[in-house]
Amino acid sequence: MLQLIPTLETGGAERTTLDVAAAIVAAGGRALVVTVGGRMVEELKASGAEVVLMPVAAKNPLVILANARRLAGLVRDADVDILHARSRAPAWSALIAARLTKAAFVTTYHGAYKQANMLKALYNSSMTRADAIIANSDWTRRLIVARQPDVADRVTVIHRGTDFAGFDRAAIAPDRIAALRAAWGVAPTARLIVNLARVTRWKGQLVLVEAARLLAARGIGDVDLILAGDAQGRDGYVAEVEAAIAAAGLRGRIHLVGHCADPAAAMAAADVAVVASIEPEAFGRAAVEAQALETPVVVTDLGAVGETVIGPEQSPDGFTGWKVAAGDADSMATALAAALALPQATRAELGARARAHVTARFSLRAMTDATLAVYRSLRQPA
Repeated sequence: MLQLIPTLETGGAERTTLDVAAAIVAAGGRALVVTVGGRMVEELKASGAEVVLMPVAAKNPLVILANARRLAGLVRDADVDILHARSRAPAWSALIAARLTKAAFVTTYHGAYKQANMLKALYNSSMTRADAIIANSDWTRRLIVARQPDVADRVTVIHRGTDFAGFDRAAIAPDRIAALRAAWGVAPTARLIVNLARVTRWKGQLVLVEAARLLAARGIGDVDLILAGDAQGRDGYVAEVEAAIAAAGLRGRIHLVGHCADPAAAMAAADVAVVASIEPEAFGRAAVEAQALETPVVVTDLGAVGETVIGPEQSPDGFTGWKVAAGDADSMATALAAALALPQATRAELGARARAHVTARFSLRAMTDATLAVYRSLRQPA
């Protein structure tokens, strides 16, 4: 099996690539991953997968065609059964290579690709020309089918899975949390709101800065906000966030800390975890991981995140977190205040419910088993 992912720096699609590669190897298969590279390459190799470096992040049509030729040769040389693309540009190369070699072709929708015009629709169509299309949530499936009803019978929903052994509060040693707090420059006893997300406008960091200002104005100023994520070169946006922090008078209370290599410890360190996206999430892994760690979570009710969190409006006695309108800093501040004010016993009950909820629905094993089942359904008999 050969997966294609533009880069292996950070992110849900990248993590899923590693998880599926490890499952292929564990099942006795050969797992190849074609990518530009990135910080996750060594971890991928350690799982027994093979990495092939290729400029598959490029959108230049000539590069896409050159990649397709190289992929076709790789398919023949390595006797590849299935090409699995996880992004649009490499999907075009994989589609061409699959047609040249008669290999099966699979895609996974990891995002809500914008489709404002015919040209964009054509570019996106590489993802729906596959023999099997995987949607990482029910919301994503509805989006695909609304745009292209004729592919409905080829779309399978496989929710993104999490290794809950790694996201278990009992498995997080106190020194891991202490090390993160020290790296972040926050006191050992400071209450923390943690947002794990790439530093990009649609992830809502500016909304969180305003929500933090509102909390302080309401007398809840003894809380630090951690914005943990890679800016990936968005220096202008980072400067805008820093200016907003200064204008809110919250320097020293809001921390832009960069990439977080230990998300489990980060979620465990949090008094509240928050997903503030102002555009739809195709899944929402951070909300699942926070619930697995029994950390109260506040999310924007947008895209697929609503599939992973049960709000009080759905179940007053069985809720697992709070949902607020996207971009609404006032509602965000109100929900954060409610989560911060939970008595310890109520917080423990909420955490236990949340962990039971996500472990029953979004496990790594369920995801990898379902993905391998899709692969097996496409393999031609010898």
